[in-house]
Amino acid sequence: MPVLIGSGVAAGYGRFSAWRAVLALVVALALQIGVNYANDYSDGVRGSDERRVGPVRLVAAGLAPPRQVLAAAFGCFAVAGAAGLALAAVTSWWLVAVGAACIAAAWFYTGGPRPYGYHGLGEVFVFAFFGVVAVAGTAYVEMSRFSWLGLVASVPAGLLACALLIVNNLRDIPTDTQAGKRTLAVRLGDARTRAGYVVALLVPFGFVAGIAFFRPLVLITAATLPLARMPISAVRAGASGPALIRALGQTGRVQLAFGIAFAIGLAVHF
Repeated sequence: MPVLIGSGVAAGYGRFSAWRAVLALVVALALQIGVNYANDYSDGVRGSDERRVGPVRLVAAGLAPPRQVLAAAFGCFAVAGAAGLALAAVTSWWLVAVGAACIAAAWFYTGGPRPYGYHGLGEVFVFAFFGVVAVAGTAYVEMSRFSWLGLVASVPAGLLACALLIVNNLRDIPTDTQAGKRTLAVRLGDARTRAGYVVALLVPFGFVAGIAFFRPLVLITAATLPLARMPISAVRAGASGPALIRALGQTGRVQLAFGIAFAIGLAVHF
């Protein structure tokens, strides 16, 4: 979704580049898949997933040796790095440092001696890297310059990415507490985490109203708002366990639909 939005920003300025967008998408997807493998490995070897309620993890369930999962994570990071180097070569070499920071953030979310995901900082880094860096970075590599619109458009993307993480961590509050994982959800508690989820899911829709002064068509994102009703209702009603797994999937659909509509709205400049 962030790559779509960043490409929409570039298209609105008449600077869309299909091949650069594809490379940016490769970077984003490889990092997303890589961080999932890295989390699977790190949580598995720590024993944090032993009482997991969510989708099955490879290491914790014994479905794959930890070494293979770790190799898959590093393989994905290598793919992201290669695509990122290609983009840096045609734009600016300082992007190498940004790419290195992205890979480091992906690994140290649950890896290393003091994973920041275990200390309530997961949402901060998700907002920064899957929001600001992904959207503004995609727009930059296509336009070869920064734009204020790219930075502003990154806010809704970052908040929706945070909504996914929040509902995921909400589900895991009991098991994370037992495992010693002090996620933001564990720190805030059940009730405030549910309120935070609703805010993170709805604020992006209000945020686009300000952007509409410059790109009126972004208001078509309102058509995706009904998709948010079911997960919000479930979370507010106190859903737990498998019900929150369904809410996670529904939140992902909101994110995707919003991203497509938002990208279209940003691309069309009256």
